[in-house]
Amino acid sequence: MAVELRKGQKVNLSKNADKPLGEILINLNWSQPPAKKFLGLTLPQQSIDLDLGCLYEMKNGKKGCVQALGKMFGSLQGFPYIALDGDDRSGAASDGENLHINGAHISEFKRILIYTFIYEGAANWRSADGVVTVKCPGSQDLIVRMDEYGSALKMCAIAMLENSNNETFSVEKLVQFYDGHIKMDRTFNWGMNWTPGRKD
Repeated sequence: MAVELRKGQKVNLSKNADKPLGEILINLNWSQPPAKKFLGLTLPQQSIDLDLGCLYEMKNGKKGCVQALGKMFGSLQGFPYIALDGDDRSGAASDGENLHINGAHISEFKRILIYTFIYEGAANWRSADGVVTVKCPGSQDLIVRMDEYGSALKMCAIAMLENSNNETFSVEKLVQFYDGHIKMDRTFNWGMNWTPGRKD
């Protein structure tokens, strides 16, 4: 059974007694704009390449990001204990895109900001119909729908995971839109230096 979060709602991931939190899975799935027809002809639509990523901050002050842009796919067993498993450029993959977080290192994390951005295509969030699911052993799945469609900005801060007591994360739905990484970074006081990049 899954729980769908409301904007601003915060819940805790639970863990099994005497066991580490386990691997946390952040899954992003989205759709492509439907084809339009005019005078019996099917008109091509610009596809949307929606990318999943995160900013992380450790308790020792180290900060960084995990995303396909810049080929910063991370590592699950080594630092930063977060890994992106691939880059679905079409939205057609049934598994979408996935971030994996090593819950055994929860005591080292301070916070993790989950975000997505439209790498290619118009900022059409309604057509993309993005859904993020947070999965953790022992917890109900948490559903975060990108259900605010009016923005023309291409970047969305989806959810914040924060270390609540060195044993678990709290998860808060954000769904806030920004004009790129820098504006989002400044809003949440990450303080990183950003340079333009491409995936090719």
